[in-house]
Amino acid sequence: MEEFESQRKEVAAIMRRLYEMRLTTTSGGNVSLRMDDKIFITPSQTDKGQITAKEVGILDIDGHNFMPHLKPSMESKMHLAIYQKRHDVKAIVHAHPVFATSFCISRKEIKTRLAGEAWAVIGKPIKAEYRLMGTTDLANVAAEASLKGNVILLENHGVLTVGSTLLQAFDRLEVTEAAAKMTFITGLLGDYRELDDDQVDAINRLFE
Repeated sequence: MEEFESQRKEVAAIMRRLYEMRLTTTSGGNVSLRMDDKIFITPSQTDKGQITAKEVGILDIDGHNFMPHLKPSMESKMHLAIYQKRHDVKAIVHAHPVFATSFCISRKEIKTRLAGEAWAVIGKPIKAEYRLMGTTDLANVAAEASLKGNVILLENHGVLTVGSTLLQAFDRLEVTEAAAKMTFITGLLGDYRELDDDQVDAINRLFE
């Protein structure tokens, strides 16, 4: 499907960028992009650091595989379930950044009111209860969580972000990891302050 080469290249580029930025492992994470009735998604069991456009699969919203010689990500159900719930979402990034994933395991929350950028870009992350990877149960839990926010912390699993573009979804994941690091570091330093309600409201008004 040569007419979709640019979309497949974009998906592959974001996946490689996740690996290069140490936001995921060689075998971990998945990325998808929605264009009309087509979903472009990374495959399973591929070196995520060297993935190319020709390895990116194409599905429809019901999961029909237009490229049966490629095995889509084991988390395809999760991506499709979110697209079905959130018609505004055009891109999904899922990865396992170490600091943010540690907060998916911990009972503690990532503090997104320590720095203005974190609040502006990701707001309040939403936690989704643990479900086995690759299952319909996980897909359903993640899709429901996506109705409450754009950053989902999958318990004992990893981080999933959504956006209107792949760059926006990637940015949300990268900023989530940065916010997790800041939460950890300021917790060690102590004597920190968070943005108050008036300061948060002022940030919110910038994007109205």
